[in-house]
Parts: sequence; structure tokens; C-alpha cells
Amino acid sequence: MIPQRSPRVATLGLDFGTASVRAVVVDCSSGAELGEGEAQYRHGRDGVVGDPTDPQVARQDASDYLEGLRSAVRDVLAAAESESGFDRRDIVGIGVGTTGSTPIPVDSDGQPVVFDPRFRSDPTAMAWLWKDHTAHAEAEEITAAVAEARLPYLGPCGHTYSSEWYWAKLARYLRSSSPDLVAATAGWVELADFVPGYLVDHLDPATVARGICPAGHKAMYDDEWDGLPSGAFLDSVQPGMSAFRYTTKAQASDTSIGGLSADIAAELGLRPGVAVAAGAFDAHVGAVGAGVEEGVLVKIVGTSTCDTTVVAGDRPLIEGLCGSVPDSIIPGMVGLEAGQSAVGDIFAWFASSLSPGPSGTSDRLEDLTSAAAELKPGASGLLGLDWHNGNRSVLVDPLLSGLMVGMSLATTAPEFYRALIESTAFGAQRIIEQFESSGVPIDRLVLSGGIVKKNPLLVQIYADVTDRPIEVAGTSQTCAVGAAILASVAAGVHVTTEDAQAVMVPPPERRVSPDPAAVAVYGELYRLYRRLHDAFGANGVGALSDVMKRLLAIRRSVTG
Repeated sequence: MIPQRSPRVATLGLDFGTASVRAVVVDCSSGAELGEGEAQYRHGRDGVVGDPTDPQVARQDASDYLEGLRSAVRDVLAAAESESGFDRRDIVGIGVGTTGSTPIPVDSDGQPVVFDPRFRSDPTAMAWLWKDHTAHAEAEEITAAVAEARLPYLGPCGHTYSSEWYWAKLARYLRSSSPDLVAATAGWVELADFVPGYLVDHLDPATVARGICPAGHKAMYDDEWDGLPSGAFLDSVQPGMSAFRYTTKAQASDTSIGGLSADIAAELGLRPGVAVAAGAFDAHVGAVGAGVEEGVLVKIVGTSTCDTTVVAGDRPLIEGLCGSVPDSIIPGMVGLEAGQSAVGDIFAWFASSLSPGPSGTSDRLEDLTSAAAELKPGASGLLGLDWHNGNRSVLVDPLLSGLMVGMSLATTAPEFYRALIESTAFGAQRIIEQFESSGVPIDRLVLSGGIVKKNPLLVQIYADVTDRPIEVAGTSQTCAVGAAILASVAAGVHVTTEDAQAVMVPPPERRVSPDPAAVAVYGELYRLYRRLHDAFGANGVGALSDVMKRLLAIRRSVTG
């Protein structure tokens, strides 16, 4: 007798992070994770190609995305097949989340120009990773041009354009690339759009499917002005930029953009025709995977944080946010995004560079965390600003830098490390204040990410600083799970994203309540944090707002 296939229906979620690709197979009826896979990027340091003379450079080799995709899918399918009754033919949809804004220069066929032998070793031809801040001058130009022309383009983006975003990076690319490289470049495509386009074998930069998430939050796309900013405006910032103005309508991330191509299906070991959902940013799909809803702020805590929530009805326009975009997280609702430019990166920097241990960064962080947990809030006498990679929200300024106040000859490494955690929690509270002052209530927080799983001290400090209950997401693969949830809607398994969330979002791993005694101490420290925040930042009008930028200018003049 021929054995019968199981009736199981599953989707594949892909999460292209800063250092690796992660994949998960999720059962659409129970939310059970049937297998995980991960592939590290090969190029650069932890997947990032930098420049020792310029800390603001962060690029990635696009070949890592495709090699990582193949490896992670191979591993996740092998892991899932060890699950009794699973058959890879059960997969009916694929969802994709990626870092962003991470645009890739491509040729007329949609292939990354870095694949061209002429440019293979040129970092300018690579993908411009989200944390590449080299386009800070171009971002300021865009902000000023919008204001001068009294255009509405930045209203939904907090009125300030960021160096992390799409058009600023393109302007910088066109100014810094060789004439041959510019001539070879026919398109500028977000990683979030490139991967789904690759899966369905439709990469023509003129017609590749574009997701509303990357378009709305980073490229000033809005139905109010018929899509992207006008060609005339783009050329006023950088001549020739209008040639990269696509006209395709951006799509919600629960929408199918087509079926998995036969060639890619054979390469990955899947059925051709499997529905592929429009791409979105990792933190946005991660919010879906963490159960985002009104009143809930989801913080994806990794190298940086991305903070997202949703609201029904009219969209609020909030200063210093990374966008207020209809349909960008949960279709039918307005997606709101903010974030911090460095969190995990700060801890890793301290453990590897300022307080290294004999057994590596990971073990050193564990030792520091254990020692810091023995300290009482406020006992170190330290207070820091969490701007080691600039400020994403609410100041939107990549030229700000980190600060620590209160050091003495008695200061210890665990004290310093705990103050760094506290500084990131204060930054999180500043974002919550910005939401709530604009009429968006935040009743509770959901934290997700590897750091959250490994660091209960951080979770407790965040609860105490924000004075809110915190839930730790019930999966270590929130972004990949969220992508799988959206894929289930694109494949027609569930009608709405909320329907899919109801059965596919895992329950929280744990809940953490604020400690009233710690809340009182942190309330006093936060008031001091706000004074430092406003003195050194305050969008350039603080009493000390020129200090960090003058230091950076001196550094550049000396190092060239």
C-alpha cells in the first residue's frame, strides 16, 4: 500500500539579517515550528564589509544572500523532514523579511552589479546595508529640499530623511561611484524586493514587485502623491536620480507576487508555483510574528532595535519616526516604525574592545551580565547616551555619538556595561514618549531577538525603565515566523493576517513585571537622561549639540 501524505499545510519564512539568513517552516494550522535553518554570510566581518578609515561604511556582498538562501533552505527542509509526517510538498507559500533600507545596485537584467567581474572587489557596487551612514549629507539635502519646496513627502516619515534610507544612499552612490559603475547600473532595488523577485524569476528593475513596507517607510512612497516623489524633485537633489524612479504600485506583504519559478524550485528542492509574498523589512514581519496589535509595541532587539506598532483609522504623523504607512505591517492598519541605531552592537563593542575576556565576546558578555545583575539600579553613578551608531529615533541624526557621564577611578567594567544597557532602555523610553505624546498609547511591550533570550537582566531593566509589563516572544525566530504568517495569507490558507496570527503566533515565553523600587530610581535617572539627550541632541538646537559633530570633523581632518 502506498503511504498517504499528511494533510499538513506549511509555509516557509525567510529572515535575511545583518549577519545571516534564517529560515523556518511553520505549520499553518497550529503554528508549530517544524524546522529551523541558518547560514552565516561569508564576506566581511560578521557579514559586513567595512572601511577601516570610515566607520560609517557598511556594505554586503549580494552573493551572500543567494548562497545563504540556498544553504538555509536546505538545512530547514532537512530539519523539518525529520519531523514525523512532514513532506516538503506541504509548503504552499514563502514569505521574506530583510534588513532595510538595504538597496542593491543592479543591471538591466536585475542582477547585482557586483557580480560583474569589473566591479567584483568594489565595495561601492555592493548592497548598501541599513547601517551604512555615509549618505548623511545627502539625507540633509533631501530634508532641506522637501522643506524649501513645501512638499508633503516627509510628513509620514517624521519630517526628517535619514542617511539609512533609499534615496539618500542612491544619491551618495551616484556621486561616489566610477562612471563605468554608474553606466552599468540600471536599477536600485531593496533587498526586501530583490529576494522575492529572485524567487519568482522576475528581477527587471523597471517592473520587479515592490513592497509597500520598504517603499513607504524608506523611499517616500505614498498613494497621496501617486507613488514616489516626482522625477523633477529627485533630479533637483541629484541629477539623473529620476532614472531610478519606478512606477510599479507597491504591494502589501500578505500579497502573492507570483509563484516560485521552476528553476529556483529545483535549486531549493521545493514545488514550483509555491506562492511568494511581497517582501518587507525584518522587524515589520517580526512584529507580525510577535503578535503586534493596537497598544502593543514590538521591539526587535538585535544589533540595533526596530520598534513597531499599528493603529486603526487615520494615520498619525509623528516627528522623528521612520514612517507612518498604511498596510505596511498589518494590511488594513497603519504601521508605525521607530528604532535605535545600536543596541547589541554597543554591548559587543564593549565586550570585545574595551573589556575583552580570554574566551571571546560571547562568554565575556555572559560574565559581564552575571556581574551586572548583582548591582542595584543607580549604584554605579553612571549615565550614558546610546548613540554609538547615531540616533535613529527621535532625533534622526547619524552624526551623534555615544557618551558616558559619572566615571571615576573606582568604576568597574560590570558597572559600565550595566549603564550601557540602561542607556538603551532610556532610549527606548524616549521613543515610547514620542508615540504617546502623539496620541498612540503603548500599553505593553513585546521583546524579541537573540539578546532578549540570553539576557534576562536587559528585559528586567527595560520593564523597570519603561514601567510597563514586558512579554518575551515565544519564538527565537520571530521575523522568520512573521514572514511565514504573511505567506499563509498570500497562499490563501488564511483570509487575513489577523486570522493567521490567531493560530500561528506562539504564546509568550515569559512575562516580566516592573519592580516598583527600581522604577522610582530609574524615573530619576531618566529625567537626567532627557537633559543629556536634549543638550547634546535636540535636533541641533541643544546647548551642546555641536560637540559630537565637531569631534567627528576633527577626526576626519586628522585621518583623512
